[in-house]
Amino acid sequence: MTSDTGDTILNRQPLPAEIVLSPSWWHRHEGMVFDEDFFFHPIKRVEAERKMEQVLYDRWGRFGLGQDRDKKLPQVGAVHLASGFLLSEMLGCRVEYQAHRPPQVISAEREDLSLDFENAFQSEAFVRFQGLVDSLKGKFGFLVGDVNWSGVLNLALDLRGSGFFMDIFDRPDQARKFLLTIARIVEKFSIGIESQTGTSSISVNRTVRFFDRPVFLHSECSHTMISLEHYQEFLFPIDRYWSERYRPFGIHYCGKDPHRYAEVFAKLPHLDFLDVGWGGDVKKLRQALPNTFLNIRLSPVEIVNQSEEEIRQTVIRRIRDSGNPYLTGVCCINMDDQVSDGKITAILETIQELRRSLVLRPKRITEIGPKNSPRKGCSRKNQEGRSEKQISRGESLPTIDS
Repeated sequence: MTSDTGDTILNRQPLPAEIVLSPSWWHRHEGMVFDEDFFFHPIKRVEAERKMEQVLYDRWGRFGLGQDRDKKLPQVGAVHLASGFLLSEMLGCRVEYQAHRPPQVISAEREDLSLDFENAFQSEAFVRFQGLVDSLKGKFGFLVGDVNWSGVLNLALDLRGSGFFMDIFDRPDQARKFLLTIARIVEKFSIGIESQTGTSSISVNRTVRFFDRPVFLHSECSHTMISLEHYQEFLFPIDRYWSERYRPFGIHYCGKDPHRYAEVFAKLPHLDFLDVGWGGDVKKLRQALPNTFLNIRLSPVEIVNQSEEEIRQTVIRRIRDSGNPYLTGVCCINMDDQVSDGKITAILETIQELRRSLVLRPKRITEIGPKNSPRKGCSRKNQEGRSEKQISRGESLPTIDS
């Protein structure tokens, strides 16, 4: 079953809207360079995020963007990009940095399915990241933001390449254990960050910042390549476990067929947030998930060739398909250097007009789910009372394969 929270999820106005511009846009229009220093140099990390806030304010501040332009915030990760690479590097993949592109993960093409939990947190990549965190904490006394932690199947494919699809058939028990170990590593990493910053998934999709409590958003980009049967056998148990432990729980599905999973997702104990990939049947998803926040993704490719009126009609149609403005958001992620300001303005302006036309007043909550929800505030303590220290030892998924 899904969350029973009705229309009381957002902490601000209904119909939140978010945009994310790709590195090619930032490089062309603002001269920004996405080398290692952008991600790991403490001073440049702060300056880059502040500059991005200022640019967003200068162009679209009237729609609420760029509110942190005057703040020097110790952001531990790139919260204005859609770029998951650090976990892959921690697990042994090579990462290439380019001035105008997000970091490119090169598949490790591992031959085996053995994975050491502790090694990930002793890797050069993690040590470098920890150095950034320590430096920012030492200078500012606090930390904000998070790092895109990708997803379990995404990481399995980064490590094994397409060979992992054969592993599911040829050695299913080992494949299942491999996924479980990845899940434990992901959990330790993401919860470790959230325990210091208060969030874990803004860098996965910025829309989650509109929630009263930090959404735990699992990226399932590669799930478009697997069958429902394999999802239910190998990955559903992980989502089920996390949905009970970390609420609000969400799934990021940027593929074109999220509706294929509608009935299966509805079987999760809780699904508070679903990133609906472009092409997804919003009506079908709403029918199966009446109490889930649907974050509708627009196509960053098609928007380039659409007129502003076509964009407007697309936004209106898909919001209507969702049916409940208090459980609906809109975003367009990774727009490149070919998109014009007017196209982005059309998205934000349409949302603003629809928001103003609502008769109902915005609502606010401080809880997601029942009063005895395992999540309270930003601290990750589950219903069994296990502490973050126990989570850091990888003890948080003891029954995931049961």
